Amino acid sequence: MAAKKPKYQNVSELLFWSYANLAMAHSALTKGQDRYGRLNYMIRARLYKGLCQGTMSVGTILDEEKVKLNQPLLCCFCGGSAKLTMDHLFSRSYGGPETADNVVWVCRSCNSSKKGADFLEWWQRKHGNFPPLLLVRRYLKLAIITVERLGLGERPIDDAPGLPFNLAAVPTKYPQPADCRLAVV
Repeated sequence: MAAKKPKYQNVSELLFWSYANLAMAHSALTKGQDRYGRLNYMIRARLYKGLCQGTMSVGTILDEEKVKLNQPLLCCFCGGSAKLTMDHLFSRSYGGPETADNVVWVCRSCNSSKKGADFLEWWQRKHGNFPPLLLVRRYLKLAIITVERLGLGERPIDDAPGLPFNLAAVPTKYPQPADCRLAVV
C-alpha cells in the first residue's frame, strides 16, 4: 500500500516530493515493472526524507548533459529529426536562464507550438499524457537549482515570486510505470 503524500511546507519540499516520485518511476520503469511495488515506494520515501534533511541530493545537471550527448539528435518532444533548433525548457520570456542546462533539441514545429509556455503545461495541453521521465528529470533539476539560487526553497508554495516555471504544474503524482517512458524515442 502506498504511503500518503506529504503535506508540503514549502517550495523545496514540493520539488523534492516530485523528484522522489520521479526516482520511484524511473526505477520501476528500468526494471520493466508494470506497477509500483514495495521497493519503489521505499526508494521514494528514503529519497524524499534524505532530500528534505539534506543528507541526499539530486544528481548533477551534468548527468543530463551526458544523456543529451548520448541520445540521437532528435526533437526531445516528438522524436522528429527535421529542422531541429534549440528551445529553452524554462522559457526566456518568463526568466528562464540563457544557459546550456536550460536548452534542449526540438523541431521547429514543437518549438512554435510551445512558444513561451511552461514545458509541463504545454506537454499536458498538447499530448494529454505524462512527459518522458528524462525530460521531467531535467526540468526538476533545473527547478531545484533555480529555487536554491533564488533562495526561495523555504517559501510557502503560494508565495514564491519570480520563478521561471509554473510551480502548480510540477507533478506530485506519477502514472504507473506501464504508462511512463524514459524518452520520446
